[in-house]
Amino acid sequence: MSSRPFSPEELEQLARLEALRDEDIDLSDIPEITDEQWATAFRPGLHRPIKMPVTIRLDADVVGWFKDHAGGKPYQTEINRVLRQHVAKSEKKRA
Repeated sequence: MSSRPFSPEELEQLARLEALRDEDIDLSDIPEITDEQWATAFRPGLHRPIKMPVTIRLDADVVGWFKDHAGGKPYQTEINRVLRQHVAKSEKKRA
């Protein structure tokens, strides 16, 4: 986020937004968030998990799949996301 001051136009836009009532805000193009998404959500500034370096032996085809499907992110990040999702589902079943 920039530390520059807001322009007069930006201040005017913020004032208009602030004046809107909640029921006047069109949310029709925003999908509902699922319980699973909330459970695995990363909230910058509120919680940043501590990363722990580990050595783990995985099957080459599994690593290859994650490398191919990481969507431009480091494949380790995708592995962590999938593991976190699995943990959240397992915890939900236990509750």
